[in-house]
Amino acid sequence: MPLELLRLLRPHQWVKNGFVFVGLLFSDVGDDWKLRGSVLVAAAGFCLMSSCVYALNDVLDREADRAHPLKRKRPLASGTVSMGQAYALALVCGTAGLALGAAASAIVVAILLAYLALNLAYSAGLKNIAILDVFIIAAGFMLRIFAGTWGVNIVPSYWLLLCGLLLTVFLGFAKRRAELMASDGNGSDGAGQRAVLYDYSPALLDTMMAISAAGVIVSYSLYSVSPDTIALHRTDKLIYTLPFVLYGLFRYIFLVHRRGGEDPAWTLLGDAHMLVVVALWLGVTLWLIR
Repeated sequence: MPLELLRLLRPHQWVKNGFVFVGLLFSDVGDDWKLRGSVLVAAAGFCLMSSCVYALNDVLDREADRAHPLKRKRPLASGTVSMGQAYALALVCGTAGLALGAAASAIVVAILLAYLALNLAYSAGLKNIAILDVFIIAAGFMLRIFAGTWGVNIVPSYWLLLCGLLLTVFLGFAKRRAELMASDGNGSDGAGQRAVLYDYSPALLDTMMAISAAGVIVSYSLYSVSPDTIALHRTDKLIYTLPFVLYGLFRYIFLVHRRGGEDPAWTLLGDAHMLVVVALWLGVTLWLIR
């Protein structure tokens, strides 16, 4: 039972909360360890709040999950965890997440509440509206970036926010593309398929992925050569990290078409190429700007 409760929390999804650290990475905070601690606490708060959301989402989607060839193995859909246990776990995680958020700042608490409300609205029906569904997914990632910037009094670069938005939109459309491929290949005749997938086509999603990926490349390139960026980090060499960004995007698209990408967290954690390129990008970036 403890293992099933842990599965309900989906701790592997916590990797998404790495977006909270983006502002810290690309800011000049010097030796302000209190600020760094606030970002860490905000990230921990997001980990718990996201687990709260996953538990509530599984409660709302349990019937649909039972018809899905993979999601039927989730704790609630399979019956290994009761609804009462799921609600209790969600309450504990949500309360603890807000407590951690309060330790960071009142703004982080507001962002966590906005994240909770956004996801409840998504689960309640907004996930069935094409295009809007992906922008809500992207908004969840952007709230993480906001928590690690404005939430702890770090002023983010607008180029960086634009790059983050385009990247998260790309991940959202890639997720839908992977889900569409999975529904076509699982032989279930659409059983358990998201209703919104009927409004998408492979060509449409490929186009949207291409547009958003191109936007990521352009915005990241412009950010790296921006006079403000060069002045802040005292280097004009950040553009040399662009090949890692290109490889990561192209590898992700490759994985989506190889029937990966339905779960962005597992796509990252389960692919050696993605892990290496992210590690190299992070290492080179830190070396250039620190």
